[in-house]
Amino acid sequence: IGLAKLIREIFPKFEIHASTQMTINNLYGAEFLYDMGFSRVVLARETPLDEIEHISENTPIELEAFIHGALCISYSGQCLMSSLIGGRSGNRGRCAQPCRMPSSLVDKDGKLLEDWDKKHLLSTRDLSTINDLDKIIDAGIISLKIEGRMKRPEYVATIVKNYRKALDQGVDIIDEKNIEDMAQVFNREFTRGAMLGSFGDDFVSVDRPDNRGLLIGRVARADKYKVYVELEKDISTGDGIEFKLSTGEYKGLRSPIDASRGEIATFEKPGYILNDSLVYKTSSVDLLKRAKDSYQDENILYNIDAEIEIIIGGAPRLSLKYNDKQVDVLGEKITEKAKKAGLTKEQVREQLSKLGDTNYSLNNIKINLEENSFLPLSAINKLRRDATDKMDSLIKIDNNREKIDNESYNKIKNLIFKTKIKNARSKKEISIKINNINQLKQLDLDKVDRLYLNYEEDLRKSIEMIKPHKKEIYLSTEKILYKDSIQELEKEIKALENDLDGISVSNLGTFKYIKDRFDLNIHGDIGLNLFNSYSIDFLKSKGIKSTTLSPELTLEQIRRIIEKSDASLEAIVYGRLPVMTMMHCPMSLVKGCKDDSDCEDCNFRSGYKIKDRMNIEFPMERRDISTTIYNSVPIMVLDNLESIYSSGVDMARLDFTSEKNDISYIQEVFYDFSRGNIDIEKAREIIADYRIDHDITNGHYFRGIM
Repeated sequence: IGLAKLIREIFPKFEIHASTQMTINNLYGAEFLYDMGFSRVVLARETPLDEIEHISENTPIELEAFIHGALCISYSGQCLMSSLIGGRSGNRGRCAQPCRMPSSLVDKDGKLLEDWDKKHLLSTRDLSTINDLDKIIDAGIISLKIEGRMKRPEYVATIVKNYRKALDQGVDIIDEKNIEDMAQVFNREFTRGAMLGSFGDDFVSVDRPDNRGLLIGRVARADKYKVYVELEKDISTGDGIEFKLSTGEYKGLRSPIDASRGEIATFEKPGYILNDSLVYKTSSVDLLKRAKDSYQDENILYNIDAEIEIIIGGAPRLSLKYNDKQVDVLGEKITEKAKKAGLTKEQVREQLSKLGDTNYSLNNIKINLEENSFLPLSAINKLRRDATDKMDSLIKIDNNREKIDNESYNKIKNLIFKTKIKNARSKKEISIKINNINQLKQLDLDKVDRLYLNYEEDLRKSIEMIKPHKKEIYLSTEKILYKDSIQELEKEIKALENDLDGISVSNLGTFKYIKDRFDLNIHGDIGLNLFNSYSIDFLKSKGIKSTTLSPELTLEQIRRIIEKSDASLEAIVYGRLPVMTMMHCPMSLVKGCKDDSDCEDCNFRSGYKIKDRMNIEFPMERRDISTTIYNSVPIMVLDNLESIYSSGVDMARLDFTSEKNDISYIQEVFYDFSRGNIDIEKAREIIADYRIDHDITNGHYFRGIM
């Protein structure tokens, strides 16, 4: 959000689109971005059609949605799993995809659930909405996003071709062959997605996380060396064929033969295979050729002529010409006389013809090469790149924006990026976030400055307990709220408004909704992903009174932020961080749920855990319409609390999630250290003793992320 603010100031006519990373899933978030100057928002992938229609009817911002490809299990922008496990942050495009790894379900007593060991509980199917494209467009989506990142060109060509066909001719034109081609090029089994109501085992694929290919037959029999497959579809030489071994593993090979549907095809046996097991085609030579042919010629937009001059003692010169446009480029290296073999015209032509990553094709080439000249081939390559870059600038489409002169640009840039150094001075306060009234009852309400109540039951009773102690009371809200949930929240706030000091928000839509309707302080929680001073100061200017810093920041990064911002900042110093917030409920796989209609009364809502392949357990909790997975161990940085305060952080926060014990002890030691009642040596002693029976982490305060 800070980057967007800067772009609006420096390049006011620049078009800005909001990514799914901003977790915009309701009308009020879309309105906030439109007011800020965004022209388009890519909605959260989980936003249902009726919500999309509501957004479309009530705001002019353009709406974009994902329609095909790989899905994240977590709401985009709300996943810290890869970050906290291995330091590779999904928020920075470096996700290691731990959701694709096998995991197990553990019950409230720590016992493994039967039949749920080493399954792919968090691995989503691939999205495919081609049969529902008309519904998506009618709901108000004007731009359709196909996930093609890290996919081969043939995949992109196949998928785009079929969606283009459906758009131009209607979804009824899509036939079985089109669907087969899309499945063949890559699929993890298909889902219509949360947008269209998929849930539970319609949304994830528990058996495996990778490409399925296309079912082509069954094993008729197998002998010592051969396996015989009864084909339901044709195969060609070079196709990828995959068998499931008796061990449950999958083994692939390239087909050495052509064979037709109905025939028995014979292959070398890749392992022990059971009769009647399924056989898949994971790649098709024919499909890949058709896909490549469809884009290979069209990718070349411009046929250019080239003329190059290489003369001993002078810099090489390259001219490129397209219609009436011409560019000339001089090389940086001087051509020398060759000590051995000189350059040949064939070598020069070969280097200039390497235009595969550009939009150009070489038509005619004229080479003026002095005999016995020497120039490194890398110098010719650089000359080619510089010339094509220059041609790009010359022939690119005019975007009709006024140019900003360098003087104006530097003036505004220097003003905006002017360093503001302020003295870090902390209030040294303690805040506590709790999940239920039982946790509240364990607190010493004289040893806290602010309380975040992250629950709905017993709120009135909780407030009556806190009021005599004159502490700040904030109602904590969920990261994901749709229109119905927001209306329920409004009723709740109205009933408590006179007794609340503020509302904590984790979504830009919730922020706008609260700000426009209530005269209460607003706190920005970690769902807003506040990484820099520009984001923090912008939201402060819009009405956020205090903010929780992103838990992915290091202590040194926090210091640099506070040097440039006078906002009231909070950092989490104890608690299990939420590593995933997702629409999916892993327990729905156990129960066989087809929707989320029974979540409020479900006995599986809390107490269960995901165990990963390293036998590390992550607690889960279902609230309203989303499930939160928490980190396996809590942050606990008591011995570094003084350093955190010294950076300028005003408030150190304790987050109690699933804790039932040690709550009063943890509160006491943090509060006493914040007030100077215990020194650093005692704090270190407490941490050492606590580690004997508890696993804890320093989070990212000192290690950072990639």
